[in-house]
Amino acid sequence: MKFCRRGPIRAQVSKEVAVLLVVALLSIGGGESRKGRILVDESIEYTAISCRGHSASLTDFGGVGDGKTSNTKAIKAAIDNLSQYASDGGAQLYVPAGKWLTGSFSLTSHFTLYLHKDAVLLASQDMNEWPVLKPLPSYGRGRDAAGGRFTSLVFGTNLTDVVITGDNGTIDGQGAFWWSKFHGGKLKYTRPYLIEVMFSDNVQISNLTLLNSPSWNVHPVYSSNILVQGITIIAPVKSPNTDGINPVSGDDCVAVKSGWDEYGIAFGWPTKQLIIRRLTCISPYSAVIALGSEMSGGIQDVRAEDIVAINTESGVRIKTAVGRGGYVKDIYVQRMTMHTMKWVFLMNGNYKAHADNNYDPNALPVIQGINYRDMVAENVSMAARLEGISGDPFTNICVSNVTIGMAAKSKKVKWMCTDVAGITSGVTPQPCDSLPNQGSEKITTCEFPTDSLPIDNVEFKKCTYRMSSARTLLRV
Repeated sequence: MKFCRRGPIRAQVSKEVAVLLVVALLSIGGGESRKGRILVDESIEYTAISCRGHSASLTDFGGVGDGKTSNTKAIKAAIDNLSQYASDGGAQLYVPAGKWLTGSFSLTSHFTLYLHKDAVLLASQDMNEWPVLKPLPSYGRGRDAAGGRFTSLVFGTNLTDVVITGDNGTIDGQGAFWWSKFHGGKLKYTRPYLIEVMFSDNVQISNLTLLNSPSWNVHPVYSSNILVQGITIIAPVKSPNTDGINPVSGDDCVAVKSGWDEYGIAFGWPTKQLIIRRLTCISPYSAVIALGSEMSGGIQDVRAEDIVAINTESGVRIKTAVGRGGYVKDIYVQRMTMHTMKWVFLMNGNYKAHADNNYDPNALPVIQGINYRDMVAENVSMAARLEGISGDPFTNICVSNVTIGMAAKSKKVKWMCTDVAGITSGVTPQPCDSLPNQGSEKITTCEFPTDSLPIDNVEFKKCTYRMSSARTLLRV
């Protein structure tokens, strides 16, 4: 299995208290058993960027949590009804315990979707419940096919102030249905993601388990002030393109992108000021953090720290190619611990997948200002494979205070470097000549910013709601 676990940017308290009053009626004559209905009050507490003035349960709109009945219409009716409160304190839709089969649905602004700890949003396998969208303008086509893409299970565009959270409730994409069609070449459109928001601002995605996504799991694109925390992502190791988080993740736990070739260059929206903290990743065929390969709009100021990687192909990977244009610069990674890796550092300037044949062969990417510090790795096959582009080297690479323990059957060449330039200090084993050692007195050379970004200053509120639901009680 591939596994990604994301810890919170700040400590978060999320709990649920269920109160069930059961009255047993004993018949003197030993009488009969009867079923009755009682109202059960459930109190939920969690922290979020916003609390809401109104709340309703999915069952209020005819939802049925049996895992068989489609709830697509019920969910859409609930969101449509609750949208009337957007300017009156906002609204929350509560998904109780149960398996809630559904196709794609769209959220509204000033809205919270909350999943009970035993709630499962179960992705429908009826393709009629998945509308098709145009390709992303910065991509020009779908990732799986030249056409459009199926709408994500939980979708939203042009939103503000949205919370998707729970007490570790589950969103199950039932991905095997889609993976089979993908491998069989039976899809005209790109597979859906689990959660996607576009052109949106102030969005929190937290305290959920994402299971078996058809493709990418969390995809915020053309959006700002996005907070993802307390997310567990699980998918089989060989599931195709089930990247964990793609801000614009088996596959990469966090994949940072910004557009593909000429389409990304023309759209020109960079990914900037991204913070990745307290991440645990298991992905034997992919990276913990991947930058690119679709980076034509530019990637800048990515800060990653306190990362654990276990049985993962590479720690940090930069992917690009001639024709991409754009840039990857000002990348900072510190305090990373790795166990059983193929590579610790990987850079590829020859990642040749292109959107089409209309890319500009003179559009060369700029890769510079890459900083890695304070890392420990063990059981590693090869310390680094750094391959720049001839005539367009990757520059200003800095590696300091890094100890890499090689595996018993490691590669004879510990570092492979072509068309790269930079410095190192306090690095074991000895790096390649193009990254000359500056001596142990320069061990803190590589930068890591000390200033805070706006997302660091998010203030959470404690939200409390009481929900009533009817349950069956066996009376004796």
